[in-house]
Amino acid sequence: MPIDFLKRVLLFVALCMAQVLVLNRIHLFDCATPLLYVLFVLFFERNYPKWAILLWSFVLGLVLDMFSNTPGITAASLTLLGAVQPYFLELFIQRDAPDDIRPSIQTIGAPKFVFYVITMVLLYCTVLFTLETFSFFNWLQWVKSIGGSAVITVVLILTFESVRKK
Repeated sequence: MPIDFLKRVLLFVALCMAQVLVLNRIHLFDCATPLLYVLFVLFFERNYPKWAILLWSFVLGLVLDMFSNTPGITAASLTLLGAVQPYFLELFIQRDAPDDIRPSIQTIGAPKFVFYVITMVLLYCTVLFTLETFSFFNWLQWVKSIGGSAVITVVLILTFESVRKK
């Protein structure tokens, strides 16, 4: 079993447990929930197979849906994020960069990495909360949920990235 696969499985389990046991119980101002598990999809390497990204994303979303009692909302949102991630990552990486480059502040630079994280998290939060509410009746709460969750998630991901070892 390759060490990278084992690391990915351990990160998968740790993020699932952190989200289910701790982060799902945090609702700041009744609208902002930290969604740290998104970083699992954001940190796939450049040459990682697209089918594997989709599979990992779907399984992570399905596991979180089972423990969070949300019927397929997280799985659908994460699968969409997994489908978009390889193409969106190519916008920030130079063409002559190595094939196994992993998105981080050191590899693509701080401004590009922050923009990459903000855009992907905002896309994910928009899809997630649109599927969750499934109407625009209370659009102000919808916008506050997207904005609040996106901000707190980006802060958590950037904090995680700043303390992560190379």
